[in-house]
Formats: sequence, C-alpha cells, structure tokens
Amino acid sequence: MSPLSLLDLNTLVRRSIEQCLPDTFWVQAELSEVHVNSSGHCYVEFVQKDLRTNNLVAKARGAIWSNVFRLLRPYFEEATGQAFVAGIKVMVEVSVSFHQLYGYSLVVQDIDPTYTLGDMARRRREILQQLAEEGVLTLNKELEMPLLPQRVAVISSATAAGYGDFCHQLHHNSAGFFFRVELFPAMMQGERMEDSILAALDQIHERQDEFDVVVIIRGGGATSDLSGFDSYLLAAACAQFPLPVITGIGHERDDTVLDSVAHVRVKTPTAAAEYLIDRMGQAAAQLQQLAEQLRTGALAAIDRQRRRLEQLTVRIPSVAYRRLSAARMALATCEKDLSNAAANRLIRARHQLDLLRQKVSDASPDKLLARGYSITLKDGKPVKSASGLQSGDLLETRLHQGTVRSTVSI
Repeated sequence: MSPLSLLDLNTLVRRSIEQCLPDTFWVQAELSEVHVNSSGHCYVEFVQKDLRTNNLVAKARGAIWSNVFRLLRPYFEEATGQAFVAGIKVMVEVSVSFHQLYGYSLVVQDIDPTYTLGDMARRRREILQQLAEEGVLTLNKELEMPLLPQRVAVISSATAAGYGDFCHQLHHNSAGFFFRVELFPAMMQGERMEDSILAALDQIHERQDEFDVVVIIRGGGATSDLSGFDSYLLAAACAQFPLPVITGIGHERDDTVLDSVAHVRVKTPTAAAEYLIDRMGQAAAQLQQLAEQLRTGALAAIDRQRRRLEQLTVRIPSVAYRRLSAARMALATCEKDLSNAAANRLIRARHQLDLLRQKVSDASPDKLLARGYSITLKDGKPVKSASGLQSGDLLETRLHQGTVRSTVSI
C-alpha cells in the first residue's frame, strides 16, 4: 500500500465521519471558553468533568455560525436570564464535523435552555442549602427594619438609570419625607460584579452606624446579567450583613440567591424607593394615630374633670349648709356645755367662799371675845408674853362688853 499524505488521510477521516455520523446529536456539556469574532461566528470549547474529582474527562471544540448564533443567543439568554458565557452547562444539538486543516469540532444547530435553567436552579438550591446549613440563610431577614429608614446606603452603578429613578422617587415623595442617600458605586454586570459589590459592602460595613438600610439596585440592562447575583460569596455577605438589605435589581423571573437572603426583595429600583417611603408613611401614620389618641384622651380627661367640677359645684351649697348646720349645733352644744360648766363652777366657788367666810367668821376676835376670851393691848399692840412688860406699863384689856385699863405692877 502506498503511503497517504496527511491531507488525504484527513479527507478520508472526514468522509468516514460524515458517512458514520450523518445525524445530529443532543449533547450535555460545560462551556469552558466562549469567543465571538468580528464576523459574528461563535467559537466555544465543550468540556466534561468527573463528578467526584472534577478532572477533565472529555473536551471538544465547537462552533456556532453567525446565522445560527444571532438567533440562538438572544433566545437562550431571554429564556434563562443567563448570559451565554463560559462556566455554564448547556445541552446543545450538534453535528459532528471534521476539517482537514482545523480537525474535529462540533457544529451547534440548536440549544435547549430548560437544561441550563435546571442546572441554574440546582446551583441556587445548593447555595441556599449551604447557607442554611451554615445557619446564616435568614439572619438578615431576622433584623428589625428601622421605623424611620432615612439614612440609605445604595449600591449601584453611578450611571444607571435605575439609580436616578430611585433618587428621584425618594427626594420628590408627595409626603415630603427626608432621606439622606449615599451611593457606593459598583459594577452591576460583568465578571467584576461580585468583587465590586463585595467591596462596596465592606465600605458600608466600616460606617454601619451612619446608615439605617442598604439598598442594592440595578435598573435596566440585560436579563442575562442577573446570573451574577446567584453567587455564594455575595449571598453570604448580604445574609450576615448587620443592616437590613433591600434588593431591587429589576427582574420578573424567580428570585436570585441574593433576593432570597435579603431582608426585603422588590422588583425595581423605583419599588425599592416606594418601600422606604411607605415605611416612613407607616411611621407617620402611627405617630398621627398616637397624637389623635393623646388628643382624644386629653379631651376626655378634661371633660371628666369638668363634669366632676360641675358636680362639686352643685354639691358645695348643700355640703356647706350641712357643715354650717353641724357647726351651729356644735356651737350651741358648746355654748350650753360652757354655760353649765360656768354655772357649776360658780356654785362650787360660792360654796367654797361660804366655807371660807364661815371660817373667817369663826376666827374673828368678836366671836372669841363673846366666848369669854379677852385681848390685852399695850400701845395698841397685842400682848403675847408677860416677859415683855415692865412695871408701870399701861395696858388696855378688851372684853366682849367694855374695856378695862390697868397699870402693870411687878
């Protein structure tokens, strides 16, 4: 047998493959590389990894020609909300091709987005399960939302229309509530999105006492950019963040992992602003209700006191009359008691006076003289002892009837 040239051999291989594998096949694989050239053709690399060791067990180049790719890409991204990028798992319909110069490759004809959706849902479930096992899944939801969430830290792209809508909605609310908003810029799509948002969260964490809530918003943009929010590191950081996290990243499909761990999830940046305004409105309504209750209670208390005062006013004359009557009776009783006491005291005093008068009368000299006694005077003074007399003293002796004068002779 004469030797073949390399071109002849590759041509033989090509014909053999075309004869043996004329049909298309549905293949499940992971995209390890995705590159779109200036002509619109997309070149990919398919790989398969061992489930236990994660080592590569198969690899093949693939191509999606521009006429197919311009239809397939938007269909896939709209259906899945996932960008057609490296790192995702896909199920594609391929035909097997062999080119004499470029070798073996798979030419993609169609794609089944439901397979990728299932894989994405599985990844989300695994992340949520891991967070639950670590005990952090609901930590942010368990935080108490401030009654007045006025100091707002926003993570968003500075140029995003959603951020402008959010600020306009807050600062022009019909109730006139005041909000202080500070932006922490971050990339909300692309490969650097996760690191950018995590860095913004770190900055807010260092100043957490200056804010009440964190709002992560993303307005507009492709739905396919949402896959970046299905990140374990981002979800874990938000789940354990010390301030309530509100997400409004603008999508209608199932929640992302970030939405699942956030304290509050709304659909759009405008809805996030409305949530904060409504929260302030609830606080204002509570204050208004408390003020009305205070006013009603004060008026009721004043009315009760007024009625009581009126009742007391009506009762005062009768109470005063009864008090005066009682006082008059007490005074009359006291007057009678005083009169009786004075009369009794006078009677006792008269009796004592009569006794004294009788004693005085019994002790008077006249009565003593009438009993036969006499009194001798010398110079008008009673003589009590003979030793005080001298011979020749003139004495006067008074009797009951008459007086006798004598001279002392010793």
